[in-house]
Amino acid sequence: MDDRAESVRSGRSDRSERSHRSHGSRHHRHHGGGGNRASSRASDRSGYRDQRENRSVTINTPASENDDPMERVEVQILPQDDNWGDNTTAITGNTSETGFSMDEFRSKFGKESFDDNIGIGCARYIGTALAGILSVIGFLSPVAMVVLPKLLSNWQAGECAPECEGLLISFAFKLLILCIATVALFFRQPKATMPRVFLFRAVVLFLVFILTFAFWLFYGVRILKEKKTAYYDIVKFAVSLVDALLFIHYIAVILLEIRQIQPMYVVKVLRSPDAESKCYNIGALSIQRAAAWILEQYHRDFPVYNPYLENITKRPAKMTSLKFYNVDGNNQPQNQQDRPRAIFASQSSRRRDASHNDRFYDELEYERRVRKRKARLMVAAEEAFTHIKRMQDEQGPAIPMDPHEAAQAVFPSMARALQKFLRITRQQPKYSMDNVLNHLALCINYDMSPKAFVERYMPNGAIIMSEKDCRPVTKWVLVCDQLLSREIEHNLTFQLRQNDVSLLCVVKRLPHFNLTEDVIDPKTNKFVLRLNSETSV
Repeated sequence: MDDRAESVRSGRSDRSERSHRSHGSRHHRHHGGGGNRASSRASDRSGYRDQRENRSVTINTPASENDDPMERVEVQILPQDDNWGDNTTAITGNTSETGFSMDEFRSKFGKESFDDNIGIGCARYIGTALAGILSVIGFLSPVAMVVLPKLLSNWQAGECAPECEGLLISFAFKLLILCIATVALFFRQPKATMPRVFLFRAVVLFLVFILTFAFWLFYGVRILKEKKTAYYDIVKFAVSLVDALLFIHYIAVILLEIRQIQPMYVVKVLRSPDAESKCYNIGALSIQRAAAWILEQYHRDFPVYNPYLENITKRPAKMTSLKFYNVDGNNQPQNQQDRPRAIFASQSSRRRDASHNDRFYDELEYERRVRKRKARLMVAAEEAFTHIKRMQDEQGPAIPMDPHEAAQAVFPSMARALQKFLRITRQQPKYSMDNVLNHLALCINYDMSPKAFVERYMPNGAIIMSEKDCRPVTKWVLVCDQLLSREIEHNLTFQLRQNDVSLLCVVKRLPHFNLTEDVIDPKTNKFVLRLNSETSV
């Protein structure tokens, strides 16, 4: 009994001590000095602007005997534009550890500057610069071989006969064709910065280097050193170099462009955490080039990922209000010790059975509210567009306005409906008042319908059309257990990461289709009508 009484007293004393400390801290805050109270008011007034920017509030609930003393409620307010409406929403959690501000949220979801990618500009164009240098050297080498004998005074190369002039004309046209083809194939802005060397491109550049070096070596040893070769032979030698460069360009077209046209694989792209997925046909590409090609399709086909919608239908977990204290030590019978465990198990099973019903009705209610807000926005947009007419369509006197002035005039009638729709779809951080007015003026200028105006604010827009999500340079991390310069193969899996968004890509080979022929016999392709008295025929 003494041990039990001591255990009970210690438990009460701990709770009383915690409550005494919390009461003392509240008493100290409420009964501070008068000077401190005045300075606190002044600091509150001066820090109002900072509080508007840092919209993250953490509310600690007071501890009681039935509640967890570490329980806190986190309120998160999305950033808004004070010029055209109150666009706030709240996300609550039950066991949050730290407050989470919107500045941290933006930085976490890819709001990165170009200072972080300072090396991208150099790596982005180094391949094109190297290809350009080698191409210019290879292109100017035949011209230098033809012009050099005419520039040296001690070279008696002879005159150029009509046959030699015909070679020069052919030489000039071949150089022109080679120049146009090289610019079209190599001198293009790179779509992606690869982590590894593009193998086929490196092979083509290596062939150009070896060919140019070999021709210059032979030219220096056999022609420049002896200085007895006829000019016609020198022109033929330069023409042969141009022909070899044209064949190398033909190989480059096959390896870099034609080889990947025929589809050989199917790749499934699964986005996490919203589980959006699509499948694409793809040719024989390396892993890094396949990743770049998938990112192109991703920006075109995938809808914008909205992280604010992830927790919109999730409820905080409800913890039980029952607590069990073992005041008798380990002297309890086995059945009494198992009783609290049975109670916890039964409550958790009931909560698990009811969770899917709650989730279903929450999602159903959210979809109903979205459809309701959308209908109100459509009606408001149609009413606003009925007040706008072009001057040639108006019979009576009217005040002429440009599209932007007309947008400013009719926007207040639909601002509230648009604000509520953006708030419930968690899109209010993406659009400011100027952005909406510019889009409305564009629709008015080109006589677009109200549905065309509302279409931009539907939550399933493509990423490439989003001004916030599609930036000039986007950084992705490619994760694969294979060498990135290798070709993709059957059952290959790799991942593309960008902050909290990841794309899981699974490659499957297209099967071989074995088609057989089956001819229908005209004698067996005939039918008769069977009459039966029991049928309706």
